[in-house]
Amino acid sequence: MSNTTLERRRNALNLFQTFAETAMASGAPPKGLEQAFAAKLEISPSMWSQIKSARPIGDKLARQIEQHCGKPAGWLDEEREPAGLSPSEQQFLATALKAWRATNADGRKKLRQLLKESLAASGG
Repeated sequence: MSNTTLERRRNALNLFQTFAETAMASGAPPKGLEQAFAAKLEISPSMWSQIKSARPIGDKLARQIEQHCGKPAGWLDEEREPAGLSPSEQQFLATALKAWRATNADGRKKLRQLLKESLAASGG
């Protein structure tokens, strides 16, 4: 894959992350956010799913995504420094660390197993 293809996918995923965090901070449930983002971009949910996994983002679609997300033309093509942890990620890690420190070895084993099961169920 070319660098442009990778940057477009990475930046599109970052746009979705920002969209999802903003929506959830406003009280929207997580379920349906992918479909809502696809609707914002004026693409089908299945196309968004393909973009996330393997479908290259062509020039026309890249400009469409940028336009609907309020970004200047060419924004998706630019390499960006990885963003730090989002506030919701920081909150999750703080909660996880607190739970980890508050339990014994058996509890830590259960926490680790729960996370592994959650990842397996989501395909991660």
